[in-house]
Amino acid sequence: MNATPGLEADPTVSEIIAAPVEQDFSLDAAHLFPVWQLAQPIEFCKDWRGENPDPGLQTQARLLWSEQALYVRFDCRYRELFLFEDSDASGRRDQLWDRDVAEIFLQPEPSRPRLYKEFEVSPNGMWIDLDISDEAVTGLKSGLERSVFLDKKHHTWAAELAIPMKSLIQKFDPARAWRINFFRIEGPREPRTYHAWKPTMTAEPDFHVPEAFGELRFAVPR
Repeated sequence: MNATPGLEADPTVSEIIAAPVEQDFSLDAAHLFPVWQLAQPIEFCKDWRGENPDPGLQTQARLLWSEQALYVRFDCRYRELFLFEDSDASGRRDQLWDRDVAEIFLQPEPSRPRLYKEFEVSPNGMWIDLDISDEAVTGLKSGLERSVFLDKKHHTWAAELAIPMKSLIQKFDPARAWRINFFRIEGPREPRTYHAWKPTMTAEPDFHVPEAFGELRFAVPR
């Protein structure tokens, strides 16, 4: 995992900044290209209640944006892998959360608090994207691109996603903040590890608590 300091999950840290990029770029999770250094990472290793820190399972996340896409990079430490071995031809896998994943939840329209998007990626490159509301949970069909790199020697994995802006919001305005949260799941059986950037504070593990999300702001080019 890259050693750049991040912002550890903390009740006083509720914001992540997406840095702008001048042009869109190809994903390559095996290399932390200089463009990612534009983004200040956040880090977390506590459970969904903000307890039981475990640095051996630390997750780091960074965000970049262009008019066309939101870029996400995860750098994750792990102890063992528990993965699906089957997916559709695109790599999409239903119920991916039953295995090891990193997740990002996005709420581009905070005025609609029960409507948000969920994206998950696994260490072997499987993914799922969901459009969530009180009425239904449906496949988002976002057209995301992804790249994944697994380093078994150092027990780390990295993933990069490029999510088309048009799948997230009809008219993107970088001056408007979104709501956001990041999560990790690891382990073959209960009790599994359920880590959260902003704790949801539920009695049992539950990431679907949009009122607990942090804030995503978009830095603008100078």
